[in-house]
Amino acid sequence: MSERAPAVLIVGAGPAGTRAAETLVAHGVRPVVVDEGLRSGGQIYRQPPEGFSRPASALYGFEARKAEAVHAALAAVRESIDYRPGTLVWNVEGGVAQTLGPEGVGRIAFDSLILATGAMDRVIPFPGWTLPGAFTMGGAQVALKAQGCAIGEPVVFMGTGPLLYLVAYQYAHAGARVAAILDTSSAADALPVLPGLLWGGRTFAKGLWYMTWPRTAGIPVRRGIVPVAAEGEGALEAVRYRDRRGREHRVACTGLGIGYGVKSEVQLAELAGCEMAFDPLAQQWLPEADGDGRARDGAVYLAGDGAGVAGADAAELRGRLAALAWLADHGIAVDRGERARLRAKLRRIMRFRDALERALPVPFHLARALPDETVICRCEVITAGEIRQGRALDPAELNRAKAYTRVGMGRCQGRVCGPAAAQILADARGCDVAEVGRLRGQAPVKPLGIRAGALAAVEDNSRAASI
Repeated sequence: MSERAPAVLIVGAGPAGTRAAETLVAHGVRPVVVDEGLRSGGQIYRQPPEGFSRPASALYGFEARKAEAVHAALAAVRESIDYRPGTLVWNVEGGVAQTLGPEGVGRIAFDSLILATGAMDRVIPFPGWTLPGAFTMGGAQVALKAQGCAIGEPVVFMGTGPLLYLVAYQYAHAGARVAAILDTSSAADALPVLPGLLWGGRTFAKGLWYMTWPRTAGIPVRRGIVPVAAEGEGALEAVRYRDRRGREHRVACTGLGIGYGVKSEVQLAELAGCEMAFDPLAQQWLPEADGDGRARDGAVYLAGDGAGVAGADAAELRGRLAALAWLADHGIAVDRGERARLRAKLRRIMRFRDALERALPVPFHLARALPDETVICRCEVITAGEIRQGRALDPAELNRAKAYTRVGMGRCQGRVCGPAAAQILADARGCDVAEVGRLRGQAPVKPLGIRAGALAAVEDNSRAASI
């Protein structure tokens, strides 16, 4: 009797997951690929629904060819993988991934796990950010790409990072009226790291184009701003901000896209047993892995932005490297020269990404200075003041503050509010944010939309299921 081939589960079908699957298939391995999206591509290359009429050039801009290549790569191997779209992995435990998909709750047993979970919007709350009409930058993109509609008219985009200018361009290119782009970073932030930015080559050039294009289109760009508040009676009507001289301004709008770059989705990595380490630049706890993505015991591999944000190009490289690492670890011959070339390309991108993070810095200090009445946790309606008052109970770290205040106990499991809550608690304690720790990962990592009793019943009936 032949020995059973190791079962490989890939979570995510964005650039990283797609390239990992493609690499495994090329070496005769049939992985299971589970993805939340109904169609592959991840958030960056999100595909619109079937029958959507807008061309790729309108959806992805300069990255249209890359997006189409990633889509084509998954389509080419679809018959050689066990592909499960529209399926959420909500827990990982003991070599089993617990899922919720079109057929309900299920279980997938695996020997090895390649996590390509990507990233999500990084939000810094401010007064009024919960008003209807205020969206994260990613949410604004989803509305445009998947529903073909704008989040308002006119719309303002506020925050910092490459997505700020990219999404504004996508909206304006689609015909939406963009009232202003409000950037918390300034040109002075970029000057010290200009040599590192040049490592970006064509990517850097495209970024400069996106940043200068709004002015030629007559869209006001204000840099070095400080958000003050979103305002409106029952729905968004305007956003207020201060300029570099401290003068306050008001811009009328019914749609507001907010974002400060993205942060890695790490909950499944933590539940899978990965060791976590604090990244001072990203101000986030990230799973530890070697340069090829090996995270733990030869069972867990990390690929793409879930291992640290580096962008779509790096995600493709990391997906290939993680798959090649798995192949090598399981005695399957791989091209060492290819691995060396991929690593070299990745190093160049990482030099650029490091410089980019410094050129467009996330203003973490804004969270520490929020007024007491500002809602931090939307799910539980916990304010900045309540987190600060919880300091009287002397929480030494964030999970104790969670127990005292309920911050992070809602549907997002702290994925949205956790980083800001950590900054506020660290400021109240007078310590570095790393010292207050992180909200520990809990299952389900995302809302399931199913009653607990029904979940338990289905789980009991599906425990024997496997690949």
